[in-house]
Amino acid sequence: MEKTLINQNENLLKFDLLNNSYYVNGEWKTSNHVVELYSPYSKEIIAHIPQATREEVEQAIEFAYEARADMEKLTSFERAAILEEIANLFIQNRREAAEIISLEAAKPIKFALAEIDRTIETYKFAAEEAKRLTGEMIPMDAAKNGANRFGYTIEQPLGVIGAITPFNFPQNLVAHKVGPAIAAGNTIVLKPASQTPLSALFLAKLIDQTSLPKGAFNVVTGSGKTVGDALVENNKVKMITFTGSPAVGIGIRDKAGLKKVALELGSNAGLIIDRGLDLTQIIPKCVTGAFSNQGQVCISLQRIYVMEEVFDEFIKQFVAATTKLVIGNPCDENTDLSAMIHSSEQERALSWVQEAVEQGAELVTGGSIENGIFLPTILTNVAPDLKVSCQEVFAPIVIVNRISSIDEGINAINDSNFGLQAGIFTNDIQTAFKASKQLEVGGVMINDVPTYRVDHMPYGGVKESGTGKEGLKYAIHEMTETKLVVWNQQ
Repeated sequence: MEKTLINQNENLLKFDLLNNSYYVNGEWKTSNHVVELYSPYSKEIIAHIPQATREEVEQAIEFAYEARADMEKLTSFERAAILEEIANLFIQNRREAAEIISLEAAKPIKFALAEIDRTIETYKFAAEEAKRLTGEMIPMDAAKNGANRFGYTIEQPLGVIGAITPFNFPQNLVAHKVGPAIAAGNTIVLKPASQTPLSALFLAKLIDQTSLPKGAFNVVTGSGKTVGDALVENNKVKMITFTGSPAVGIGIRDKAGLKKVALELGSNAGLIIDRGLDLTQIIPKCVTGAFSNQGQVCISLQRIYVMEEVFDEFIKQFVAATTKLVIGNPCDENTDLSAMIHSSEQERALSWVQEAVEQGAELVTGGSIENGIFLPTILTNVAPDLKVSCQEVFAPIVIVNRISSIDEGINAINDSNFGLQAGIFTNDIQTAFKASKQLEVGGVMINDVPTYRVDHMPYGGVKESGTGKEGLKYAIHEMTETKLVVWNQQ
């Protein structure tokens, strides 16, 4: 433990060169106004973060706009090589990148290391897809008036991409925006979450060592309103890609005008447990799905609907596994769960649990804050209109309700304003097919929790869970414009 903390402090000292600075046009810039950044776990000051003005954001956009020509000159091979460079630099700096995440987000180090491994894979996927960016042939002569014409499409970069990212995966969710933007030949202005800017600045430190043209990647730190509004309202920004809350996402969409907008928003992911299953194989997945990263995951398992024949046994095993989680310092290699991102968020989560109990829900375990950490919490008999059920809890809280039929479970999951991912465990193939068709979500996981994600799959939701798809191939398509070319051969 002590060795880990010492190493982390040493890394912080190496990283201190970037303290008080943001990254624009290949240079580190200072700002007149900075704010203190605190560790969610220790509450200590870990950095001073610049708060860019509107004018400074617009200058970053201008640099990105001017860098478009240099990006457009790059071949797909060269763009892929740059993305491979980024991946390799993360391999070389894996531990430092993970320790920064643990420091600023309180993500347990083993999960932070796993995030860096996914980040590496994401940039590698982006490199592969950069070489596959193709249009298609159009059979013009299939139309009566199409004789002697030859048609095809080409995919062209949009230009400047404004990327606004959340705190919960401060490297991998950034990679899901930066990777496809570079692969498609765009330039980027990145606004990281206010609590996790160090990871984005560390990415800038790595990218600065690559052959990416200066100005093609920029990181601007500051308030969501100042930086975000500048990105959304500037006509030189051609697309906004945002991951965050539905309220902010809807506001971005309303302000964006004719810009392209991709929104990955909230969820209250649901899971159905059928009868006749080996629960010992399912329980570990449910524990990880519900409590990983303190439940601060867009597809965190929030609602479980269990057939009444196996409900009691499921609860027994689920509680037993949950109480074995190691809670404490995120820098400890053994820690499974640590502090949430802000103490105010923990208090909010506590109030939601208290409301549920007052309205008749049963608190099975957790439901309190100990040593500054919100304990993993399981509730049963929860009414569908309570906040812990119908809103995005974004905390280590999961409800488990009994159901008498699969249809009841499907209807319960669909009774939501969200629709990102859902899951079902069943041995019946007809039940699985039925659920895959009837669940109103962007992704259905058969015999897995809805928290499952690999980084090249299409990922996005319906309803208030957003618009557009992430996953490298799909995000690249969002970040290009399809142009039709028709030759008249007469």
